[in-house]
Amino acid sequence: MAIFQGNLADQDVPDVSKNKFVFNKSQKLSQRQLGEISTKVDKQLKRRSEGICELQERCTGAFAVQRAHITARGKLTAKTTVNDLLHVCLPCHFWMDREPEGIQFKRKLINLEESS
Repeated sequence: MAIFQGNLADQDVPDVSKNKFVFNKSQKLSQRQLGEISTKVDKQLKRRSEGICELQERCTGAFAVQRAHITARGKLTAKTTVNDLLHVCLPCHFWMDREPEGIQFKRKLINLEESS
């Protein structure tokens, strides 16, 4: 059995903090984390739209109350940016996500974004 000799203050203490173990490894973000809209991105979106629906397919410039992902959250490969979103009213958001014409429109937007 080893007997400790010396002063504890003179001993090297290995860094075993939680931060080293949790944040040292690069971790793949989940689809939910990729789809989260940060406060910074939210402010940029609201500034861009000035509170008016950016789509205006089912309205005539109604108040924008929802943030719509152009690329489905499940297909994101990077964190959400302002370019991944539209600030829209509720009828336009439903149109874009549920109506065949809206879904085709969204696909065209995705293709335009990928080609630029």
